[in-house]
Formats: sequence, structure tokens, C-alpha cells
Amino acid sequence: MASSTIISRKMIKLLSPTPSSLRCHKLSFMDHINFPLHSPYAFFYPKIPQNYSNKISQILENSLSKVLSFYYPLAGKINNNYTCVDCNDTGAEYLNVRIDCPMSQILNHPYNDVVDVVFPQDLPWSSSGLTRTPLVVQLSHFDCGGVAVSACTSHTIFDGYCLSKFINDWASTARNMDFKPSPQFNASTFFPLPSETNLSSTLPATRPSQRHVSRLYSFSSSNLTRLKDIVTEESHVKNPTRVEVASALVHKCGVTMSMESSGMFKPTLMSHAMNLRPPIPLNTMGNATCIILTTAMTEDEVKLPNFVAKLQKDKQQVRDKLKDMKEDRMPLYTLELGKNAMNIIEKDTHDVYLCSGMTNTGLHKIDFGWGEPVRVTLATHPNKNTFIFMDEQSGDGLNVLITMTKDDMLKFQSNKELLEFASPVVESTK
Repeated sequence: MASSTIISRKMIKLLSPTPSSLRCHKLSFMDHINFPLHSPYAFFYPKIPQNYSNKISQILENSLSKVLSFYYPLAGKINNNYTCVDCNDTGAEYLNVRIDCPMSQILNHPYNDVVDVVFPQDLPWSSSGLTRTPLVVQLSHFDCGGVAVSACTSHTIFDGYCLSKFINDWASTARNMDFKPSPQFNASTFFPLPSETNLSSTLPATRPSQRHVSRLYSFSSSNLTRLKDIVTEESHVKNPTRVEVASALVHKCGVTMSMESSGMFKPTLMSHAMNLRPPIPLNTMGNATCIILTTAMTEDEVKLPNFVAKLQKDKQQVRDKLKDMKEDRMPLYTLELGKNAMNIIEKDTHDVYLCSGMTNTGLHKIDFGWGEPVRVTLATHPNKNTFIFMDEQSGDGLNVLITMTKDDMLKFQSNKELLEFASPVVESTK
């Protein structure tokens, strides 16, 4: 396992101070009911042009300083009851770190877990929301000359969509310091917090951190088309999306793995995250997602056409429910769905799969000025049976980061149907 050494640690201050009128950023109800975790993304750049090799850190620091003036809550402090951010211009934590191995040792390892070295220790997915700054950046230098840029952002302030907007705006600023982002931190106007007396019951609980393993799989554009054809030819499903067919397949393979372990079928619950922009404006920063719950009570419902049909039906039901719903009711509806899921989880009557997507966000081509990354990934998720979808580097296919227990992964990764449509980004040496 590669080790890391911190070269320097500093606070990146805002280029322009936050106006006193914006000093208190009210968190929305959606922000308040989210787990207070740091979401960790990393971007790997193996070849740095000669004219950039000695300027990378300075470029990142200068551009981060400017972009933070627009994303000022990331440089503040979340208060103790998760109701507001004191935008006091504390700044964002920034680390320069030396990794004692070539980047290839990380990128060519079959398990994604080794990428954790490019994140600040013990921060990814942790509930350090009140002790660390809402944004922590690490620039990792490898022996080969390549670098990785990682960002951990507080889920209390940002959902995945906002994180992608921030990273894209930061990269645009790095390439052109005259670039002006236009985020709007007004989610609380759409999702206002309820009265103070109700807050204690909605405060997010800290989840225990569990250690699992993760692997990255890739679905080519042609294989996604094949999956879509299978689904549409055998059902009444119309226009299935890439994520719908790919998540149905990994879900089916997860069920097969579970049956191999237990010798029997167990009903499943899959949770998908759905962006609420629109109807919420696209530049609204904060948490604006709703979960979609899809169950499979029989083996027949696990089959790809049947599961995609059920997933589409569940999505449409949520959309129909939200269509005429007042925006201030949406968080309560989301909270109700979350509680329903938690009740099922606590009863242990279903195998639970958590699915989220960061597709169509441009994260696969984040360019700070020295080219696009060869890989974009996350730190190992604390929850088992987690599927996180991202755009594959070409933009046409999909990558999915799959997290499971080690024993389950050993069974899952040998599934013939999985390997017919998806390939591990790094082949196992075993």
C-alpha cells in the first residue's frame, strides 16, 4: 500500500471577501436532513506538460481563491444544529502531498480502494462536518510526475449536482481567470426549514463507517445499446436510459451473488437518487434530490425487462407526485420516502442496493489547463451494495463504482452475465 507525506497544508482565502449581507447562509430543509458527510472525488492526470510542471499548485490555489468568492459557503463554518453556515471567509483547507509510488501502481490495481491515498486521511464519507472546513482539497504528487486533484465537499451544503458544477467552474476559472460562475445559494427559499421545535427529529444520524472493497466496471456504448435492445424487445419499456439498464444488470448480478451465498432468494430494495432541477432552477446550490424506491419481491421481477419497467413506473409515480406539489412540501415527501426505506432496512426483510449517478456532468473531462483526466473516481463508500455511475472517459459509455463486502465481491466479479456486458477497468491478477 502506497504511503503519503504532507508537504504543506494551508487555508485558501477568498479573493474577494463575502459581503456582510451574505454572512449567514441559511441551510434548507433538504440540506438539514442529509447525512453530514464529505463526498470525495478524485481526478488523475498522469502526464503534465513541461510548461505546467512547476506551476500546478499555484494555478489551483489562485483559481480556487477566486471561485470560492462565488461559492462562499464552502469557505465558512456549519453551525452546531445544521441550520446555517457562518460565511466567515475562514477559507478552504488545501494540502500538498507526496505519494511514494508511480501513479500506475494506483491506476493498475484491481481494487479501487487504493485511491484512498489521494484523499485527506479519515475524511472521505466521514461526519467531520463541524470539525473540518466544508471543502478540503488535496493535490497529490506521484513519483512519476503525474498528479491527482481530489476534493471533499460537505454533503450538508452540496449534493452531487452542485459538486459537479463547482468542479467545472473551478476548472474553467483555472483556464481563464476572467470566468465568472453564477451559482445561487437560495435553496432555502424553495425548501425552508420547519419551525425550530421540529428540528430535533429530523437531524441526520451519524452512520457507522464500515470497511468494504470497491471495483470500477465499464459499460461500452455498444454494450449499453445491446442491453437497451434486450429490455425493449422483451417488454413494453420505451426509451430506457443508460443508467436504468446498467443498474438493472448490476442489481440482477447482486441478487445472483446473494442467492449463491444464502441458497435462497431474498426480496430487494433499490434506491435511486433523482435530481429535482428542474423544477428547481439549474443554478440553485444546495441539496435538491429525491429518492426513488424500487422493490423486487420475486425472482421474475429481477429480470432485466421487468425490473426496468418497474423502475420507470416508480420514477413516473414520483414525478407525478412532485408535479403538482408545492416546493416546501418536497422535503417532507423525500423524508417520508427515506423513512420508508429505513423501516425496510431495519426489518432486514430485503437486500438493499443504493444507486446514484453523476452522469452528464462533464466530470470525466475536467481540465484545469493541462488536459483531461485519465480516470475519475471516488473513495471507497462506507455502505455495501452501493453502485455509483459516472460517464466513461469517452463520454459515451458508463463507469460504475461497485462497493461490497470482500466475500461478496469475489462472487460478484465472476458473474458471467456481468462480464458479458461490463468489463473491470483493471483486470484482477488472480
